[in-house]
Amino acid sequence: MAKKVVSVCSPLALYNGLSACGWGYILLNVIVKYPFVGQPAFFEQTKNMVTLIQCGAIIEILNSLLGIVRSPIVTTAAQVLSRLLVVIGIFQLLPESESAQGIPYITLLSAWSITEIVRYLFYFYTLTSTTGAPRLLLYLRYNLFWVLYPTGVASELLIIYSSLSWAQVKYGPWLQWTLIGSMLTYIPGLPMLFLHMVAQRKKVMKSLREDSKKQE
Repeated sequence: MAKKVVSVCSPLALYNGLSACGWGYILLNVIVKYPFVGQPAFFEQTKNMVTLIQCGAIIEILNSLLGIVRSPIVTTAAQVLSRLLVVIGIFQLLPESESAQGIPYITLLSAWSITEIVRYLFYFYTLTSTTGAPRLLLYLRYNLFWVLYPTGVASELLIIYSSLSWAQVKYGPWLQWTLIGSMLTYIPGLPMLFLHMVAQRKKVMKSLREDSKKQE
């Protein structure tokens, strides 16, 4: 049976394609603009753009909730909301955070943007191509996480931690404790999501090896 595909102009395909372009633009800024302007100017010039593009991921929660995609609603919501806490709770409400104005912001954007470019392109090709995603994208999606996931998480935690004192000063203890609570969720969440990716990688790599043997 032929694989069912959708038009590149379908809403879901467009969302994935535009999201890949958005994160590609962020990565381009990291590569091209940051070396010339440095920090904290780069943070000030890009934080609104990063916030806007990341807020677009709210659509993924709705897609999961409505059953448009098969992603679990709990996992999807947790991942999106944790990032929204960073871009809204810190980049917008606590821009004084030392780590947001330093190197952790650069490592965060690098990890996020590379991860999302690969992920969204993977979904785009899966939806629109009869042959599925290119083999290179499969390798990248299920191997880059070894480096990008720890890098992104470490950057997030550094940025959140450096904002705690500012949260207390500007908004009181409620925001400070909200941020502390979010950091504590990484304790069970990090190993769970990482091990899930390891298990997924094992399945995909096994399938790729079997396909290679069939082609020999």
